[in-house]
Amino acid sequence: MARLNSQLRPMKVHVKKGDTVQVIAGKDRGKVGEILSVIPKQSKVVVEGVNIRTKHVKPKQEGESGQILSQEAPIHSSNVMLYSQKEKVASRVCYTFNEEGRKVRMLKKTGEIID
Repeated sequence: MARLNSQLRPMKVHVKKGDTVQVIAGKDRGKVGEILSVIPKQSKVVVEGVNIRTKHVKPKQEGESGQILSQEAPIHSSNVMLYSQKEKVASRVCYTFNEEGRKVRMLKKTGEIID
């Protein structure tokens, strides 16, 4: 039953589209890139320049040649960590309130506010 519920409702992901992240696990460990898209139902993210896959495309029309495309494949969101461009360090995210009373995301190590 628990397995079925996790497939139906989207899981909370700690990163958003446009965030700069560092990969902390897997074959691309250490790479830094921007998040291109987030897939909350699978708890996955697509990061620029990470987990590159090649796709062979057949020609659609006669006379057209086929091609080999390189594109990023999704990785699990637990394998990425928010990255500070100023301090050049990866950090966990915490939530705090700013002067106006809005809830914002903040990096724990540097205290840098993201939103």
